[in-house]
Amino acid sequence: MTIVAVETFVNAPVHFAWRAFTNSTSLREWLCDVATVEPRPNGRIYLAWNGDFYSSGQYLELEQDKRVQFRWFSNMDPVPTAVTVTVSAQDGGARVRLEHEIPEDAAWQGKAESFRAEWAESLDNLKSVLETGVDLRIANRPMLGIIPGDFTEEQAQALGVPVREGLRLDGVVDGMGAQKCGLQRNDVLVEFAGHALRNDATSFAAAIAGKKGGDRIEVSFYRGPERQTLTMELSRRPMPEVPFDPAELEKRARAIYEPALVELEQCFAGVSDAQAMQRPEPGEWSALEVVAHLVAGERFNLTFLTGLIDGYEPVTDGFGTNIHAQVQATVQANPSVDLMLGALRRAVNETLAYVSLLPAEFVANKGSYYRFASGLLQPNFHLTAHAGQIQAALAAARA
Repeated sequence: MTIVAVETFVNAPVHFAWRAFTNSTSLREWLCDVATVEPRPNGRIYLAWNGDFYSSGQYLELEQDKRVQFRWFSNMDPVPTAVTVTVSAQDGGARVRLEHEIPEDAAWQGKAESFRAEWAESLDNLKSVLETGVDLRIANRPMLGIIPGDFTEEQAQALGVPVREGLRLDGVVDGMGAQKCGLQRNDVLVEFAGHALRNDATSFAAAIAGKKGGDRIEVSFYRGPERQTLTMELSRRPMPEVPFDPAELEKRARAIYEPALVELEQCFAGVSDAQAMQRPEPGEWSALEVVAHLVAGERFNLTFLTGLIDGYEPVTDGFGTNIHAQVQATVQANPSVDLMLGALRRAVNETLAYVSLLPAEFVANKGSYYRFASGLLQPNFHLTAHAGQIQAALAAARA
């Protein structure tokens, strides 16, 4: 038996380091994309990553804030193995040591080094998440600054491009890697970092896998009938600065919310209740139904935040869909412009009041705190994103 051992020092309380291996929300914040656990002897531990990789097993031993042992059995392993994690207090923080037992027979050839590299990278991320809140899987993910578009036979003929597989650009973002290296609208990317690109998004995902901001890669593309190759430096992803103080977080979030609320309220100036309830088309939302959707979004923020604080984040297989009956019910309960806009303001105020009252223990749990706070401070704000939809619905109602 070969013991793959990796360890790190984390400048965070011991109980947060132990929790990182025994709580599903914490596991998702540094290790995997999906987790469900029952931290007791023989309790389940299921971990999955985007794509087709997962590990299913069970907890074997647990000693609070000291030791965790669980069975690891991924869909790529011949047989189950055991992982043991020990956590000990050191210099005001925690020393985390992970040992993975790997069989030495031929079926496991080369797997020890692979596990060592993967666990070392994961523990680096654990350190970052517990100390700063920043998930390196997101922070290191590069940004290209491209706006992809569809690529049809008709477009290929119109552009004079001699290929029918590739990624056509609708545009590029100023100041980012694609624009800096000279790419432009209607270029058709056919090769990225040595990977051929097709019309589907999966080929690009495979090409970008493992790349980080700052990496320089070759991009081949057609501009009309001519194939060209450029070197692009992948842009680094800007991570929002998050204040680890609830009062300051509430202040900054309000500074984003307030102009968006005012913009939405101005959309309804001089609009009658009947116009606000009129749908542009039978299957489309009225302006008030769009506002009801925004109210639902704030209610979800409250549920999501409660789950993070409690350590039982709602687990879903995606984001779900908009349920039309829900927005209709909210409109029925607030059947006027004044009532609906008031409901939205109250929902926003409740979210911000919740933020200002966040308990100190949650603020100290930097991974969960940063995840919620950084989402709250995003500039592409949900309210602003729907202003155009509201204006279009009202314009149709007036017409």
